[in-house]
Amino acid sequence: MTDDADATEPSESAESAADEPTSEAGSPSESATEGAAAGAVGEELEARVEDASTEELAREIAGLRDRAATAERELETQTDEIDDLESKLKRKQADFQNYKQRTQRQQEDLQERATEDLVERLLDVRDNLARALSEDTDADIRPGVESTLAEFDRVLAEENLATIEPEPGSEVDPQRHEVMMRIESDEPEDTVAEVFRPGYEMGEKVLRPAQITVSE
Repeated sequence: MTDDADATEPSESAESAADEPTSEAGSPSESATEGAAAGAVGEELEARVEDASTEELAREIAGLRDRAATAERELETQTDEIDDLESKLKRKQADFQNYKQRTQRQQEDLQERATEDLVERLLDVRDNLARALSEDTDADIRPGVESTLAEFDRVLAEENLATIEPEPGSEVDPQRHEVMMRIESDEPEDTVAEVFRPGYEMGEKVLRPAQITVSE
C-alpha cells in the first residue's frame, strides 16, 4: 500500500519546476510572441494566396513590378538631375575663374594705358626743357622755363595731383606735414612757420608730405 501511494503522489520538484519562470535569455514568452507574429503573417499570406484567383495574383504581381519600375525610373531621374547640377556648378566655377582673370587683365591694360598716356604728355614738357637749355648762354631762358613749369603743373593737375603747401600760421597736420625743425617766428606757437619743401597728394592719398618748420 505504501508503494502505491508513493507512485501516485506528484513530486514537489516537478511542480516547482513547472511553476518557475525561465531566464530572460531563453524566455519562452518572447520567442512565442515572435513566432506567433511570423506565423500570423505567413498564415495571412497563405490565406490570400489560397483565396485569390490566378488573375488576381497576376494583377498584384504586375502592380508590384510596375511600382518597382517606377521607383527605378525616379531614381534614375534624380541621379540625372544630380549629375546635371554638378555639371552646372563646375561650369559656374570655371566661368567665375575666367571672369576674375579677364577682369585682372583689363585692370592691367587700363593701368598700362594710363601710364603710357601720362608719359606721352610729359614728353612735350621734356622737349620744352631741352629747347630752353639749347638757347644761347646769353639768352634769358627764365620765361621758357616758367612756361614749361606751368605746362608741367597742368599735366599733373589733370592727373588729380594737388600741391600740399600750407600757409604760415596754419595748424600742423601730421598726416600731410613733416616737421623738419622748430624755429623762432612771428607766427603763433606750434603752427607752420614756413614751407621748406611742398608736398603732393592725389585724391585722398598723400604721395609726399610737405616739409615744414614750426614756430616755437
